[in-house]
Amino acid sequence: QVQLVESGGGLVQPGGSLRLSCAASRSILSINVMGWYRQAPGKERELVASITGRGSTNYADSVKGRFIIFRDDAKNTVYLQMNSLKPEDTAVYYCNAHTYGLVPSWGQGTQVTVSS
Repeated sequence: QVQLVESGGGLVQPGGSLRLSCAASRSILSINVMGWYRQAPGKERELVASITGRGSTNYADSVKGRFIIFRDDAKNTVYLQMNSLKPEDTAVYYCNAHTYGLVPSWGQGTQVTVSS
């Protein structure tokens, strides 16, 4: 298991930007997929973006063209750059690390609120 700590959430106006960080307790080189999920009040947790160890990315349709996921293996950190934020992006954002054959790890979450 790897411990994950998210940071970078906060309050931002519509159209603004935020960068979330997910710091892992150990090297992420052996982790097959790392991802960002979000959960809004009264809704199920959903995948926002993921990135494989080889750098392949996947995005939810609702964030394509606005969000970018990238990783810095030297810092054991995965980032989510969020641009052109909308009120419907408001949610708690969670980092996830999945190594095949092991139980996925989750961070504690960071709140993102988009409001004027």
